[in-house]
Amino acid sequence: MLLKTFGWSFAITAAGLALAGVLWGWQGLAIVGILSILEISLSFDNAVINAGILRKMNAFWQKIFLTVGILIAVFGMRLVFPVVIVAITAKLGPIEAVNLAINDKTRYEDLVTSAHPAIAAFGGIFLLMIFLDFIFEERDYKWLSWIEKPMAKMGKLDMLSVIIALVVLLVTSMTVATAAAHGAGDKSATVLLAGVAGLLTYLVVAGISGYFEDKLDEDEDDEEGEAGQPAAPARNGTGAAVGLAGKAAFFMFLYLEVIDASFSFDGVIGAFAITNDIFMMALGLGIGAMYIRSLTVFLVRKGTLDDYVYLEHGAHYAIGALAVILLITIKYEINEVITGLVGIVLIGLSFASSVVRNRREGKPGDSSGKSSEVTSGV
Repeated sequence: MLLKTFGWSFAITAAGLALAGVLWGWQGLAIVGILSILEISLSFDNAVINAGILRKMNAFWQKIFLTVGILIAVFGMRLVFPVVIVAITAKLGPIEAVNLAINDKTRYEDLVTSAHPAIAAFGGIFLLMIFLDFIFEERDYKWLSWIEKPMAKMGKLDMLSVIIALVVLLVTSMTVATAAAHGAGDKSATVLLAGVAGLLTYLVVAGISGYFEDKLDEDEDDEEGEAGQPAAPARNGTGAAVGLAGKAAFFMFLYLEVIDASFSFDGVIGAFAITNDIFMMALGLGIGAMYIRSLTVFLVRKGTLDDYVYLEHGAHYAIGALAVILLITIKYEINEVITGLVGIVLIGLSFASSVVRNRREGKPGDSSGKSSEVTSGV
């Protein structure tokens, strides 16, 4: 199971490190290795969130996520995206931007760094919306019940998450954005525009994918009603119920890719603290991204989120923390180690709470208990 899921990750790691050693020597090999670890530590919570979505999709789309999705993640977000940002901000043509990235690395780094306020605002608001929609939803299992119970009641108010996100964006644009880091000056208008774009992207992609998912559920209910009895769910090779397909799965896939892009922003920007070589960066971050993809599939196939019911809570709290950190970094620099540790600690605590819950119920690793509401006692 482990080798089947992580086999490609191991192979790409070996090939990538070997290539780094050949092209850049021992120093390049070390840098690529460090970047890989950086990406994994920053994006572990991303794997948990992705798994929660991916388990709703059928086997075909899970394979698309691992193949086409990884190409988008590695070449799109880790290699092409920074160059596109430079082309837009410096008003250069694509060829000029690539030439700058290869031949004038210092200038290229400065341009990418100067675009950070817009990137952070877009990604921060997008991730904040994911967290808010999670925390305002009524859920069977509650981890931090003293927070989640009142939040679920508040979530009955329509568009509350959108209102809060807009308020956060306005406050950000009038505070940290007025004196952005690295001498970028007043970026209030840029941050406001990028944040609105992030909000609209979330509403469109999540809304469309949610629409098709609900429509699929309605169709299944109609079929069951006509048959007079519930139909047994089809199973795929892993024993899990066959999930979303067609348009529903396609828009869910797009949603996954936008989430991955938002998570990758801090990794790309943080990588400049280690190297400004775009090829080293793409190789190192790409290896890390491959492990996150494999870990996502592993969590789905093992049913980990069903067995450890608070993992999704911990991952979403980590997303909320990352959203706040991204917005703060518009003005203040925060070490990537801190960002990574926040996510790891929150997920670790949620996993520990899940283990305690399972032991208390006498069913380690089993979430089959039929309780309408379960709390961790926290």
